Amino acid sequence: MSQKMRAVQISARGGPLELVEKDVPEPGLGQVRVKVEACGICRGDNVTIAGLASSIVYPRVPGHEIAGVIDALGASVTSWKQGQRVGLGWFGGHCGICEACRRGEFIGCAKLETPGIAYDGGYAEYMVAPISSLASIPDDLSSVEAAPLLCAGITTFNAIRNSGARAGSLVAIQGLGGLGHLGVQFAAKLGFETVAIARGKEKEPFAYKLGAKHYIDSDSDDIAARLKALGGAQLVLSTITDAKAMSRTIDGLGFSGKLLIVGVARDPLEVTPGQLVGGRKSIEGWYSGQASDSQDTLAFSAHSGVKPLIETMPLERAAEAFERMMNGKARFRMVLTMNS
Repeated sequence: MSQKMRAVQISARGGPLELVEKDVPEPGLGQVRVKVEACGICRGDNVTIAGLASSIVYPRVPGHEIAGVIDALGASVTSWKQGQRVGLGWFGGHCGICEACRRGEFIGCAKLETPGIAYDGGYAEYMVAPISSLASIPDDLSSVEAAPLLCAGITTFNAIRNSGARAGSLVAIQGLGGLGHLGVQFAAKLGFETVAIARGKEKEPFAYKLGAKHYIDSDSDDIAARLKALGGAQLVLSTITDAKAMSRTIDGLGFSGKLLIVGVARDPLEVTPGQLVGGRKSIEGWYSGQASDSQDTLAFSAHSGVKPLIETMPLERAAEAFERMMNGKARFRMVLTMNS
């Protein structure tokens, strides 16, 4: 009889999250089995839970912010060891042969695999993953701290460090939610003159606590005017999902400044060509990163003291935790733990 485990899965497209008992999976060629210790909950999990991708095969276990310990090695795995602490995020494997992969841009793989979407993810006591998806977790980070860094963390850290902004530049983080509270910490620790932009004066002390040097209340301040008064932003990292609010930052960019978007808004941006041409400004999007970027994010976080603010719930309360995150009530990331 196969060993059993607890898992939370979606049994059919549009179905509810349900706690079930499943066989513990066996790792195949080039794979490891991870004993999951913590799994963060992300809005990206809704792709599986709401059935937003036609390619998903159900039943499916969601979850792509996974932190745990290697429990078993598949055939031909020599670079990882049983008992080693590992994590994986949105990047869960690549084909190796498409144009993006041939150029080393694995996150752009035409057949990109994401845990919890392409294969069973971390809402379970065990999961199987290809070794190409793994990042080593430093001892200075607990599993519950590491889990959100494997999606929210890598997204903000990787975006900032690849933005072209130089240390000492004025960098603004728009939003102080699950992504933004990490973005402010990373920007400050990376040596930027950090501005936090959020709604309401009551968030100002929190922004300073995270490391911001300046605070702009988007409810009462003219964002662009305030950024101009500070010399113009070399970078605005927008973590929100309001395109109109993003557009309000463009005139606050300095010469060759960039609006870099990681929040996925459904409405269009409002911008004229003249707003961009005059100051050689630009608007770009950013999308996560590959396993090496996850490992860099974890290492930098451990070294600099950047940590997510989290709430934990046991695995059996996954549906409740997911709803809390989707309703914007989480402060600031929800993390499932495998202990009841």
